[in-house]
Amino acid sequence: MSFYEDRVLPHIIDKACSMGQVMKLRSQVVPRARGRVLEVGMGSGINLEFYDQSRVEMVYGLEPSEGMRRKALPNLNRSPIAVEWLDLPGEKIPLEDNSVDTVLLTFTLCTIPDWHAALLQMKRVLKPGGDLLFLEHGEAPHETVRKWQHRITPGWKMFAGGCHLNRQIADLIRHAGFEIQELENLYMPNAPKIAGFIYKGRATKPV
Repeated sequence: MSFYEDRVLPHIIDKACSMGQVMKLRSQVVPRARGRVLEVGMGSGINLEFYDQSRVEMVYGLEPSEGMRRKALPNLNRSPIAVEWLDLPGEKIPLEDNSVDTVLLTFTLCTIPDWHAALLQMKRVLKPGGDLLFLEHGEAPHETVRKWQHRITPGWKMFAGGCHLNRQIADLIRHAGFEIQELENLYMPNAPKIAGFIYKGRATKPV
């Protein structure tokens, strides 16, 4: 891991992912988590303040970046939620089959190299009928925005930790065998349209 990835990028991502409108969206999704939770791409622990302690038993925080885990320490120390770090990528989740009640994805699918393998792993560890809660940005429906997303993504990935601007998030989730129960799409206010088209919702693992 380079100095940029370990020491600089965590600060950039943390700042971008904790802006006012982003936090408002997080506050609408994270409290719905229940039971044993797997948060994929936990980052600096931004979501911890939004968990409902009365609904959540514990959180497995999957985060391969040592820099991110280090940056999360203040948030971990402030939170009453029990967190167990898993320092492997999303494609290698070290949990047993059908062992978690909720999987939480917030601005994570854009960066995972093998998104399909990762989603299959999430489905494997999620209990039948369990919830996949997602809050992601991705491909926009408007042609002009999409064109720019496709043009910019190759360069964008190089300095944004592998982030893709142009992934069709709902299709990825369906392709992995989840059933989407709720889906809301919107452009995030005060954000560039190329990076601000949001997919927010809930999917389930078939029983």
